[in-house]
Amino acid sequence: MIAAFIDGYGNDQVLKVGNLPTPKLGSCDILVKVHAASVNPIDFKLRDGKLRLLRRSRFPLILGHDCAGEVVQIGEKVTRFKTGDRIFSRPRNRRIGTFAEFIAIDQNEVAPMPSNLNYHEAASLPLVALTSWQALVDIVQLKPRQKILIHAGSGGIGTFAIQLAKHIGAEVWTTTSGRNFDLVNTLGADHVINYQNERFEERVKNMDVVFDTLGGDSLDKSLTVTRPGGWVVSIAGPPDYRTAKQMNLDVARSLLLGIVGLRINSRAWRTGVNYRFIFMQPSAGQLEQIAVLVTKGMIKPVVDRIFPISECQSAIEYSASGRARGKIVVSVID
Repeated sequence: MIAAFIDGYGNDQVLKVGNLPTPKLGSCDILVKVHAASVNPIDFKLRDGKLRLLRRSRFPLILGHDCAGEVVQIGEKVTRFKTGDRIFSRPRNRRIGTFAEFIAIDQNEVAPMPSNLNYHEAASLPLVALTSWQALVDIVQLKPRQKILIHAGSGGIGTFAIQLAKHIGAEVWTTTSGRNFDLVNTLGADHVINYQNERFEERVKNMDVVFDTLGGDSLDKSLTVTRPGGWVVSIAGPPDYRTAKQMNLDVARSLLLGIVGLRINSRAWRTGVNYRFIFMQPSAGQLEQIAVLVTKGMIKPVVDRIFPISECQSAIEYSASGRARGKIVVSVID
């Protein structure tokens, strides 16, 4: 099968597009003919070796963390799908590889595609949708009329999170550049902060929730604008001992993550704010709930560009540039 892969870690690694063996099917797996996959920052972070502490990979490593496609074969114990079904999925970390013609995925990590979307649109959703859902619904339990600040509202996570927060009934603040004001307003943002000439910490205070997608200085400042008892949930901050527990890491790596997360957890404790680094888990059930909202038109995918798999390297570079409005999609089948 055709696949886009790397042979080692490093930001100088160029994705190779070539032939690799079709994955073997487990008894609870479905074999998916991938029509489209989306690019996420985790792809270039994994390539660069920034996730080596959390995830150990074998090479050649096919990148790609979510997809949409068609079921072409099922394992002997599969009960939820049949050949010909149109699905979308975010496979578990140890079984990624959606930048390929085929991928084997456990049936419990797969859901039927929203019927009103094409493959490119559906492929843009799983990772950002599950991340946003688990952050806002599961962890912080966002409620109507609560105030939430979503950083980088025009990005892949932001464009979905804004819509989800508005569906819940929250008052949504977001940061973005001036050229993206119309986009985030269309998605439902109530208040928009231009990070190019405004400081969010001077515009907002007493937030119930901050959804941090930037890390670093923005994460530190997010703690100062959140009310005591409120939440800062981050996909870009430091992981911690809770992350190690979720990932069932060994003792040495668990201790190391505990040290890594000590500073931010201590600062959150001093300010009375709840902090959580989100370690997203694949979930067919949650994808099914998300598909209902998408089918009803309550949430719409935002796709910036579509690259053919032969230009997967360009897609990764565009993602790393931080200029994308919404999601970047790789078309595996034209």
